[in-house]
Amino acid sequence: MKTILTTIIASTLLISSLALAQDVPFKSSNFKDDKDGFKVALEHFEKGTELIEQGNEFIYNVQNPDNTFKAAIIELDKAYKFNPKSAEVNFMLGNAYLYTNEKHKGLPYLKEAIKLNPEVNDFSDFYLGMSYQLKEDFTKALKHYSKFEENTKSKQIESLGRMLDKRKKECEYGEELISSPVRAWIDNVKSVNSSDDEYSPCISTDGATIVFTSNRENGHNKNEVGEYDGDIYVTEINDNGKWSSPKSMGAPLNTTNDETATMLSYNGTKMLIYKNEGDNYDVYESELSGANWETPIALHRSLNTSADQTYASYNFNDRKIIFVSSKKIGNSSKGTDIFSCGRMNGKNDEFGSAITIGSTVNTKFNEGSVYMHPDGETMYFSSEGHNSMGGMDIFVSYKKQGKWSDPENLGYPINTPYDDYFYASTASGKYAYIASNREGGKGGLDIYKITYWGEPKIQALTTEDYLLASVANPIKNVQIASKVQVNKNSLTVFKGKTIDAISGKAVEAEITIIDNSNGAKIETFITNSATGKFLLSLTSGKNYGITVEADGYLFHSENFDIKNGGGFNMVNKVVELKNIKKGSTIALRNIFFDSGKSVLRSESNGELDRLVKLLKDVGSLKIEISGHTDNVGSESLNSKLSQDRAQAVVNYLAQKGIDKSRLVAKGYGSTIPVASNNSSSGRQQNRRTEFKIL
Repeated sequence: MKTILTTIIASTLLISSLALAQDVPFKSSNFKDDKDGFKVALEHFEKGTELIEQGNEFIYNVQNPDNTFKAAIIELDKAYKFNPKSAEVNFMLGNAYLYTNEKHKGLPYLKEAIKLNPEVNDFSDFYLGMSYQLKEDFTKALKHYSKFEENTKSKQIESLGRMLDKRKKECEYGEELISSPVRAWIDNVKSVNSSDDEYSPCISTDGATIVFTSNRENGHNKNEVGEYDGDIYVTEINDNGKWSSPKSMGAPLNTTNDETATMLSYNGTKMLIYKNEGDNYDVYESELSGANWETPIALHRSLNTSADQTYASYNFNDRKIIFVSSKKIGNSSKGTDIFSCGRMNGKNDEFGSAITIGSTVNTKFNEGSVYMHPDGETMYFSSEGHNSMGGMDIFVSYKKQGKWSDPENLGYPINTPYDDYFYASTASGKYAYIASNREGGKGGLDIYKITYWGEPKIQALTTEDYLLASVANPIKNVQIASKVQVNKNSLTVFKGKTIDAISGKAVEAEITIIDNSNGAKIETFITNSATGKFLLSLTSGKNYGITVEADGYLFHSENFDIKNGGGFNMVNKVVELKNIKKGSTIALRNIFFDSGKSVLRSESNGELDRLVKLLKDVGSLKIEISGHTDNVGSESLNSKLSQDRAQAVVNYLAQKGIDKSRLVAKGYGSTIPVASNNSSSGRQQNRRTEFKIL
C-alpha cells in the first residue's frame, strides 16, 4: 500500500511539474477569454519574429544589425508580458539579447524556453553554446555546439556560414587564454559610467583627460528603440587623483544626431569623430581654438566614401589617418576592415587613395576599432577574427621593416567572451582604457581601466621553503600569470604651458621640433591661445631641438637627447617667454661644443639660424653673446674657453650676414652660475651660451 501511495504522489508531482512547464503557443484557442488582448499581443509577436529573422540574417552575413535586435526585444517583451509561457517568445528574447550590449540576459530566457518545450527550436543548442561561452564555461559550450552540429540539418548549419566553426575555436582559444591570465588589473571606471552605454575612450597623451561617447540622457528626442543619440563627454583627473564628473562637450561637437569621438591628437589640439549627416557614416576633424572646439569638418573623399567610415586614429607624425571602413559589395556592406589614408604634401584637406592595412591584420570577420600608439610602431585594434575568445577582442601588432606583425591577443582578463574594444593607452603604456559590455558593469558598454603590473618579481622563497609551505598548506593548480608586453620603446612626453614671464598670463606661441642631427623640421604647432597649454611626445633615438616663438617675445629653446631603450619620461614645464626689450637674456639650449673645445658642432646650426632670423627680422636689435662654464678646472682656462665659444657664435652670425657692429662676444667663465656646481645636472646647466639684448 505504501509503495502504491508513493507512486501516486510521484506521478501527481510529475504531472503538476509538466503542467507548470507547459508551453502555451500563440494560438487564438488558448486565449478565448481575451481575444482583443491576444490580437494585440499576436501583432507584437509576429513583428518581433520578423525582426529576429532579419537580425540573424545580418549576423550570418557579417553585416551590422544596428538596432534590429533592440527593436525585436521591444516587440517581444510586449508579447511576453501577455504570454510568458510561450516557449517561442522566450527563445527569441534569448536569441535577441545575445546580440546586444546586455548579452548576459539571454541565458535565463533560453533556459525557460527549453523548460517549456525541449524542441522549441533547432538552434537551441547553438544559442545555449553562446550563452555558456559568455559564462566562460567552455566545456559546456562546446558540448552544446557539438550537439547542435550532430542533430541539425546541414542546410541550417550552412545558413550560419563560418559561425559554428568559429564559435568552437573561440572556446578552445578561451580555455587557453584563461589558463594563463595576463598581469593586469581591470577596473570599472564607476565615476564615469552610467546605466547607459559609455564607449570609445580617447585618452590624452599624459593620461589626464578622457574624452568619451555616451547615449545617456541628453534632452534630445529618443530614437525608435527608446535611446538617446550619442554625445561626446569629457572628464579630467582631479587633484585627488579621481576622475571628475563627466561634462558634455556641447556644440558644435554635439548635435541632435549621433556623434562618436574616436581619437584625440597626441598634442591634444585636434580630435577625430565620426557621424552620419547623410546616407552613411563619415570621419570628421575638429580643432581646438582657445577654449573652444571648432565645427567638425568632413575629411577628404579619398577617405570618406559611399561606405561607412567610423573609428579613426592619427598616426604619430600626423601624415596618415588609420580608420575602420565597411566593405562595400554591390549595394550592401559586408564586414569591416582597417584602412590607411595619407595626407598629401602635409595638407589637411588633401589625401591620397585609401589602402587596406593588409590581410595580416584584417580578417573575414569584423574589425571594430583602431588606435595608434604615440611610438608610431604599435597598433591596437579590435577584431572578431584571429584567436578571439568571443565577440570583439583587442589585439596588438607591431610595425617591423615596414610591415605589420602577426596580431597578438592581449589576453584575459583584458579580453573576455564579451565585446572588448576601443583600446586607448597613455604614453607610458602602463595604463590603458577600453570599453566592454561584460557582465558586472553599470549597464551596457562601460569604460574600464587597465593597469599593467609589469615584469614578475623573482621569488624569494627557496625550493625547500616552498615544499614545506605546500605540506603545511597544500596549493592546488599553481599557475603563474603570463607576462604582458608593455611597450618598451623610449618615449618622452613634454607638456606644459607658455606664459608671459612678467604677467604670468597665457601666451599663444608656435612650437617647432627639430631633428638636431640634420636640422630637419619634424613638426610645428600652436599652443592654446586661452591657456597656453601644449603637449607633445618624442620618440627614442634622436636629439631634439624645441623652440618656442611668439610675436613680441624672445624665442625659447629646449634640448632633449632621447637614447634608445631609455624608457618613458614625463616632463612638465612652464615656458616663461620674455619681451624683446633691453636687458632681456635668453639661454640657447641647442648650441653644442665638444668638451673643452670652442668649435661649433653641426647640431647647433638650427638654433643659430633661428637667431639669425630674429636679428634680420628686428633690424635694430643689438646683442651680447655670452659664454658660461662650470667651475671645473682653472678659472683662467674657463674664462678663455667661454670667450672663444662666444666668439665662435658671433663669427657664425657674421658669416650669415649679420653686421658685426650689432654683436658683442663676452666670456664669463664660471662667474655667473644659474645652478649649483655640486651636482652633474647643475654643472650641465651652468655650461651654456646666452644672448642678451643691449
